[in-house]
Amino acid sequence: MEDRVKILTIRNLNITFKTIAGPVHAIRGVDLDVYRGETVAIVGESGSGKSVTVKAAMGILAKNGVINSGSMEFTYNPRGKDPVVVDLLKMGPKRLAREINGHRIAMIFQDPMTSLDPTMSIGKQIMEGMISHFGMPKEKAQKKALELLELVGIPDAANRFKNYPHQLSGGMRQRVVIAIALACDPELLICDEPTTALDVTIQAKILELIKKVQKERGISVVYITHDLGVVAKVADYVNVMYAGKIVEKGTADEIFYDPRHPYTWGLLSSMPNLETSEDRLYAIPGNPPMLTGEIVGDAFAPRNQYALNIDKRLDAPMFKITETHSAATWLLHPDAPKVEIPAELRKMIDRMLRMEKGKVDRI
Repeated sequence: MEDRVKILTIRNLNITFKTIAGPVHAIRGVDLDVYRGETVAIVGESGSGKSVTVKAAMGILAKNGVINSGSMEFTYNPRGKDPVVVDLLKMGPKRLAREINGHRIAMIFQDPMTSLDPTMSIGKQIMEGMISHFGMPKEKAQKKALELLELVGIPDAANRFKNYPHQLSGGMRQRVVIAIALACDPELLICDEPTTALDVTIQAKILELIKKVQKERGISVVYITHDLGVVAKVADYVNVMYAGKIVEKGTADEIFYDPRHPYTWGLLSSMPNLETSEDRLYAIPGNPPMLTGEIVGDAFAPRNQYALNIDKRLDAPMFKITETHSAATWLLHPDAPKVEIPAELRKMIDRMLRMEKGKVDRI
């Protein structure tokens, strides 16, 4: 723990979007930490604020987005110099584009066709960042681009270098996007649903590729996803988001084996599970709240069968469970009634623990 170096610190982030229906309070006081070389997952339903949080860090919010408060301190290490700390929210889009985006922080989006220029060969697209950020000679940039294509597992790289995006499969296009993201040696890689558009086999290969590159280069990775199966494969730490707030955070083991927030219980219960005794896949009842008005109390209360009277009046603070694990639920208050984790979820967690123990025993 003592050797961990913080690379990104987000505090009290609040973001609204101006709409015809009024301001939408998309992000409501988010705190988040990312450490060097570690993988952090942000998980939650669509509209929970996952992508908005990281887009603010990249300075690519929609034009109607307004950052009301907060800070995003990013620490990077220029070659041969002392670490530099900047607040990404105070840099402005032009300075972010020039000094940070693509160079220090890179992002992989879920649909490679929207990330790639259909009129430009993939080789030129990989070279573009190296030439613009570093002023790298064309020959050197081309050599590194070929190396990156080989690194991300694209066969016959020299010929593929001249291809256009439409000539590649979806999995190959996503590999090219990863190569572009790695071209300028970023220290933080943000993956926004990077495997959603891919089939399961290709998805596994892409996740393994990102893990391999992370291990070799020592970069930090932030995953934005709604897929807990992906989270289980890649994450060191997990942040569960609901209605613009982080409601539970902890190590991957703490979130999967000892979840404390009823929303996390719902997410885990909705994972496909071949051994369940239920006839139908569980779904959290109701819908996420509209964020156009002020939310009084806990935003999850209307969907929470374990909600207490206080949930309707006051939003719960983060209750500390361990040094790394905390959750925003009044069920953790010392005076709250004792509520057990749902029985079916308890069975599923026990099965996962037995499987994990079996792996350890075999080793």
